[in-house]
Parts: sequence; structure tokens; C-alpha cells
Amino acid sequence: MNAKYFITAIVLLVLCCLLYLFKPFLLTIAIAVLMAVATANLHHKIFIKTKRKYVAPIVLTTMMSLLFFAPLAYTSFSLASSIKDLDIAQIQTTITKLKSAEFNLPSNLDYIEPKVKEALNEIDLNNVGKNILNYASNFTKSGVKFFTELILIIIFYFFANYYGVELVGFFRKLMPLKKSEFENVLGEVSNVMSVVFYSVIITAVFEGLLFAVFLMYFGYNGLLMGILYAISSLIPLIGGALLWVPVSLYEYSHGNTANAIIIALYSIIMISIIADTFVKPLIIRWINEKLLKTPANVNELLIFFAMIAGISTFGFWGVILGPAILALFLSVVKLYVLIIEKH
Repeated sequence: MNAKYFITAIVLLVLCCLLYLFKPFLLTIAIAVLMAVATANLHHKIFIKTKRKYVAPIVLTTMMSLLFFAPLAYTSFSLASSIKDLDIAQIQTTITKLKSAEFNLPSNLDYIEPKVKEALNEIDLNNVGKNILNYASNFTKSGVKFFTELILIIIFYFFANYYGVELVGFFRKLMPLKKSEFENVLGEVSNVMSVVFYSVIITAVFEGLLFAVFLMYFGYNGLLMGILYAISSLIPLIGGALLWVPVSLYEYSHGNTANAIIIALYSIIMISIIADTFVKPLIIRWINEKLLKTPANVNELLIFFAMIAGISTFGFWGVILGPAILALFLSVVKLYVLIIEKH
């Protein structure tokens, strides 16, 4: 038997065993690897300056830990404190007032009011406290699971950065592709992932800052509101409405109709329209020019639908996985066309 085929069979068998062993963590490992691919340009710059293999992984892992854990830890403690001091009677009063309120919407939006009224009427005032406790319990369980996943992602992210060069070289030797063809595929995926990752993070921070500074004027905790808005803005379609709609309704229920309208208009016009429509393309252009060696040709509409599909399939982390799968597919198709034309 040919030694080459024998060794190949052994390698495949061991690889299958390895995949089976890490089966519960495959999704987590995939997210960590994609994050490492997205930040590969930063890794390269740090390595060029320091010439030490361990410096870049430590620096990048520390940055990622602070980026994810610091805001989430502060938000968790703040929300836990808020739930502890929650006034159930005040919530019941607010819901009662909203049920009896007349929204007086424009004629082209008057179809919304019956649906809002119907949703409010389904709320059982006698079980509000019990429902809030149930939601808080479920939120805590989900939060613990999310924190556990995040810790594993950070750990795998460190190893993906530390052994990234060796792994890339190993897979390049396994694949029946020329070095230039393999690097083109990897480079294109890396560029798209970098644009998606950096633009999502920077835009979320920017929009959270806009909302935080504005809400501080009305007496809210600006830091907490900014973090919550930044997190909610990562969800396509709904985005920041998860936060500014409840805040506006809260102001309206307390008789501050002008404040409710101002907060809603500011969130829609300044953040949802101006920031998303005009500022985000500038952020993507800046990322292309300053952070990437080769600018990525990103179709924002395709990326948008890939994020929605990713969230529907994989949950929150689909924000990263969706665009990655799309970028890999487009790169492989492009490579296939080039090979067909060549041969």
C-alpha cells in the first residue's frame, strides 16, 4: 500500500476523532478563529514592531477581553441593582396609564395603535411581579451561558493568534492550490471579516456614545444607556429601537410627552438615519484605507442579509459567522472561475 495514502488515511482518522472530541466547542472555536482572522492585520503590525511571537496574542487577547467583559460586567451589575430596587407598583401604574392613553398617531400610522393596545391589554397586572422575576431568572441563566461562551472564545482566540501562522502554513500544504491562489482566498476572507468586525464594533460604540450623551441630559445613567444601546444596535432591523422605544414610553407614561417625542426623534433621525446612512460608510472607508493592506469590496446589502441569516441560524454570534460564510463562498466561487478559465 502506498505510504502516502496510508498516512493520509491516518491523518483523516485522527482528525475525525479530534472533531468528535471537540464537538461541543466547534462553534465557539469557529468564532474565535474568525475573530483572529479579522484581527490578523493588527497581529501582523504588532509582530513586526516587537519581533516576539507571544506579544501580539497577549495584547490582542487583553484588548478583546476588555472590549467584551468590561461593558458586560458593568451592565450586569447595574441591571441587577436596578431589578433589586424595582418598584412593582410603579410599573403597574405605568402599564395602566399606557392602556388608557390615546397616542393620536398620524393617519398613515394609525394601524399601529390597535396592535399596541392589544399587546398592552394582554398584560396581566396581577402577575407583573411574578413575570418580571421569571424574566430576570431566565435572563440570568442566559447571561451565565453567554459569559461561559465568551470566556471560551477568548481562550481559543488566544491560541488561534498564537498558532495562527503555523496553522495557515499547515492547511496551505494540505490543499491542492498554488500559494498565490490560497493567499488570495484567505486574504479576501480576512479583508471582508476585518471590515465587518471593525465597522460593527466602531459603529456600535459611536451610536452608543451618541445615545449616552443625549440621555444624560434627561437624567439617565449615560454609561449604562450607552452600553445597552451599543449592544442592541448589533441586532439588524430592530437595533436601537429595543432601547429608545421603552425609554420613550417610560417618559410618556410619566407625563413627559415632549421628552418622549424628543428622544424618539433624536434616535430615529440622528442615530438610525444620519449615523447609519452617512457616518457608517465613512467608517468603512477609513477602515479600508488605514487598517487594511488591500481594500475590501464589500457589498453592504449582502453583508446585511448575511448578518440577519447568521443571527437566525447561530444566534448572537451569527453577526460574525454569517458574513464569514458569505465571504468564503464568494472567494471560493471566484477561485473556481479563475481555475476553470485557466485550464
